[in-house]
Amino acid sequence: MTGALVLIAIFVLAVFLIALGLGLSRRSARREAEASAAAAPVAPPRADPTAAPEVPTAETPPPAAPAPAPTGPPRLSDRLARARSALAGGLGSLVRRGRIDEEAWDDLEETLLLADVGITTSVGVMEALRARASAAGVTDAAALVPLLRTELTDRLRGADRALHRADADPTVWLIVGVNGVGKTTTIAKLAGAERRDGCRVVVAAADTFRAAAAGQLAMWAERVDAELVRGNEGADPGAVAFDAVAAARSRGASLVLVDTAGRMHTKVNLMRELEKIKRVVERAPGALQEVLLVLDATTGQNGLVQAREFTDSVGVTGVVLTKLDGTAKGGIVLAIEADLGVPVKLVGVGEGQDDLVPFDPEEYVAALVGDADTL
Repeated sequence: MTGALVLIAIFVLAVFLIALGLGLSRRSARREAEASAAAAPVAPPRADPTAAPEVPTAETPPPAAPAPAPTGPPRLSDRLARARSALAGGLGSLVRRGRIDEEAWDDLEETLLLADVGITTSVGVMEALRARASAAGVTDAAALVPLLRTELTDRLRGADRALHRADADPTVWLIVGVNGVGKTTTIAKLAGAERRDGCRVVVAAADTFRAAAAGQLAMWAERVDAELVRGNEGADPGAVAFDAVAAARSRGASLVLVDTAGRMHTKVNLMRELEKIKRVVERAPGALQEVLLVLDATTGQNGLVQAREFTDSVGVTGVVLTKLDGTAKGGIVLAIEADLGVPVKLVGVGEGQDDLVPFDPEEYVAALVGDADTL
């Protein structure tokens, strides 16, 4: 009797648990259905096909046209973020100081040195800036920022930054610099820009010491549709340059770009080699118009030592400063021009074909220093 009662109790309990589970499942399913219905987007009312189309009004403006894609060369202000950040910290502290005292002047000079303006140039800038501030009766530190921009811009004004051409074709530009600074890509970018302007370009592979140099230049020449003149490995670089000028004249090309070696560990031999190439090119009267020194901006003051060697040997007419977008030492431009007396004519601000741009002093200083309100 007792066993039967236990079995009946177990059966009743099982039925109760099954019923309870079914009720909970149904309740959960109902809640999920209600939540899905609430979350589902409400379908818009079906449009009346006989109704007139809606005309945009002041309350319902027409959709905006897509913004045009940016065109033209890159702006220095967009590419010199790292260089600007090097100055921004020091100038920002100066602005927040509020007053001008000796400590403020010391901090500003240190900021210029950290940006690789150079000791001599920084001292000259500070002396001129003190004179400007005194003449203007400036006592607020924030007012020094526009005065600094004016001083730096004035120091860069007046230089001849044009790339010169001969009166009669062909024009020759000799490209020099140590290995690794970007000579080959600079030549490719120059050739590409000239080709887009409709000029016929001959590239001379006068770095015959390295077989890879001629191969790399050949690849770039093909890519930008320039004509290549090269010699065998170990050939006389002067002879290659001479052949390139002769080829340009016979083919009606307007520009010859001469690539050269850059082995600074054999400095004496290298400089003699470059002097010889220059003499060979000058046999065509008036053809040689530019000797462009390619410098890597990331090397900072160390690059000036190399630059002096080339300037003394081959009479550099202009500097191409590569990788300016990748350095916090953007003040090197001021040091180059003050130290060497040679203008920066082109700057590289990226890897793209259009990222070699003419140097603009005002745009450069504005990008480097910024405004007091944004520091």
